[in-house]
Amino acid sequence: MTPLAARLLVFGTSAAVLVLEIVAGRLMAPYIGVSLETFTGIIGVVLAGIALGAWAGGVAADRTEPGPLVGPLIAVSGVFVVVAPQVVDFFGPTMRAAGPLEIVFLTTAAFFIPSATLSAVTPVIVKLRLRSLDETGSVVGSFSAIGTIGGLAGTFLTGFVLLSAAPSRPLVLGMGVLLVVLGGAMAVRTMGARTVVPAVLLTMVGAGGALAAEGPCEYYTSYFCARIEVAEDDASARELWLDNLLHAYVDLDDPAHLDLRYSLEMADVIATLPEGPIDAAFIGGGGFSLPRYVNEVRPGSRSTVLEIDGALVDLVEGELGLQPSEDLEVVVDDARLSLRQEEDDAFDLVVGDAFGSLSVPWHLTTREFIGEIDRVMRPGGIYVVNVIDYPPLAFVEAEVATLFEVFDHVAVIAPLRYLTGESGGNFVLVASDAPLEVGAVQAALAERGLTEVMWAGEQARAFAGGARVLRDDYAPVDQLIGRP
Repeated sequence: MTPLAARLLVFGTSAAVLVLEIVAGRLMAPYIGVSLETFTGIIGVVLAGIALGAWAGGVAADRTEPGPLVGPLIAVSGVFVVVAPQVVDFFGPTMRAAGPLEIVFLTTAAFFIPSATLSAVTPVIVKLRLRSLDETGSVVGSFSAIGTIGGLAGTFLTGFVLLSAAPSRPLVLGMGVLLVVLGGAMAVRTMGARTVVPAVLLTMVGAGGALAAEGPCEYYTSYFCARIEVAEDDASARELWLDNLLHAYVDLDDPAHLDLRYSLEMADVIATLPEGPIDAAFIGGGGFSLPRYVNEVRPGSRSTVLEIDGALVDLVEGELGLQPSEDLEVVVDDARLSLRQEEDDAFDLVVGDAFGSLSVPWHLTTREFIGEIDRVMRPGGIYVVNVIDYPPLAFVEAEVATLFEVFDHVAVIAPLRYLTGESGGNFVLVASDAPLEVGAVQAALAERGLTEVMWAGEQARAFAGGARVLRDDYAPVDQLIGRP
């Protein structure tokens, strides 16, 4: 093997490991969501695969002739890469809690073996290129550097280019087929065409079948696996699912028609603002149900939506009838960065409805961020935010405590069994520097036939208890959220 070929193989297999690591989150998101815990599990499992593969590859290279090992290792890696999406689809539907154990299990089942076999290539090639003990340091060091550079290339290429250019599943399957063909071609020299070619062809057929099969994603955005379904109760309504959560209900014929419980609660809070047009900011777009609702029920209002996922905006425009205008501006950027550009006292209403899996992105929960919301809200303005939590309710309690750090008046709306810690789901939190119209909101909820209650003032403070305030240097949102 020439020095150039050896370097290219180490570079390529190292890059493939990191491509697989990043795409793993996208493949598993429909079943376990995307959170800090998800990426922690993926990184840990892949690192374990790299460690075991490097060790096992080195042992194998010492015990047998290393040259003939390279082709089969690459080909076998490709087979397991091709199989990985099917493994995710097989075990994924059984993942219910999406806790650390489920995340590690699913990642291990799908991605541990290909990470290990790909990582075994480098020590085999190092042994192949090592001519004498006098050059051990330079050979090992150079290939270690090349492998690291390959990993960096795989990381940057996938994160900045590939995931925005191609769906995750074809990307993985294509990489797997490429590895099988490359490894198979190398293995032919030592194992013979009769042994290798049928296996390569079978893998390619399997990959083609897997690509043709329907996966859980109808659309891919920059951050989500998305699908749109016709609502069971209304042929003109659509449900937007992102990963494993229902994010929006959109009536294509009537923007004023809201359906999801939390959106109805938010609407009742919004109704307590003085009559007439308002200026509203929305942190997270989703299906853009609430921005369109506000503009419909309060003609002349101006809504600014801060949505980080440009591909999601395009999807909602194409499939759910969104029409940005002077009255409905869409800013594609991180909400916290965008909010810094807004002037003081710019909005009467700020709505928080941004999620990554079950959790609000941590940097949108802290005392510092809520201080920014206070800055851009006019006196008497209202901040209303949707959060999800389950017993023991550590996150929602912490977020209520954090709101009390900034605002004088805070309330939480949810079914009573949620507030008492018997179960969980969506909580709507409300904050303002002016007294909240609790009676009006409670009456509106009752008129809708909803059984939710609104705890405000000292009752809300008691709900928060002694929860720790979330700050930029301490906001473990993913760890605080209870599991359904």
